Amino acid sequence: MIKRKTTKKYFFTVEGETEKWYLEWLRDKINECIYTSNKVSFDIQIQKDPLKRAKTLAVTHKTEIWHLSDYESDEPIHVNEFTNTMDKMKKASELGKQILYKFGYTNLTFDLWIILHKTDCYGSQVHRKNYIHTLNRAYSEKFQNMDEYKHEDNFKRCLGQLSLDNVTEAVLRANKIMERNRENGYCLCKYKGYKYYKENPSLAVNEIIEKILKDCQLM
Repeated sequence: MIKRKTTKKYFFTVEGETEKWYLEWLRDKINECIYTSNKVSFDIQIQKDPLKRAKTLAVTHKTEIWHLSDYESDEPIHVNEFTNTMDKMKKASELGKQILYKFGYTNLTFDLWIILHKTDCYGSQVHRKNYIHTLNRAYSEKFQNMDEYKHEDNFKRCLGQLSLDNVTEAVLRANKIMERNRENGYCLCKYKGYKYYKENPSLAVNEIIEKILKDCQLM
């Protein structure tokens, strides 16, 4: 008799559709893999306000929620949005509902994480739109701009090129980026219990992805 695999559940709030599509793709890839030690279930909500998400979530035990967000630039409007997100995560963790919010940020954008599935990306970018050149090279595409790349059919076509091995490679590349940032002496900013680098590239989305892969004994 084949032993039925248990299912581990993970909670996310994301700020855009590409993040949601990626997580759904990852969930399906893990669940169809014969080598995974368990299945996974992702509770994903597109919600820029972590506090709103926490208030509507009914939990009976300690629950981690990962919020995926971008540090889009050093412009005041983007810095304020970024710190406001951390304010809301902190408040959500103080509701008394056994919720712990964790921060899967990307600097500059989530597109950095997608690039890392295919290639290294150590160079700093002055604007998020410039990722299109690296994305095109990495995925052998000819997108004219980021909007075209983020169209559902186009984005999912890129995902179709990937495997779980690529996800592992992305984690290792992301870890190397953060190691290089430490070696370069960049200041690790601390705010409301969360840590991040103002310099790009930097990211923490790799932390939850690595955790999921290790939970499933796929890494």
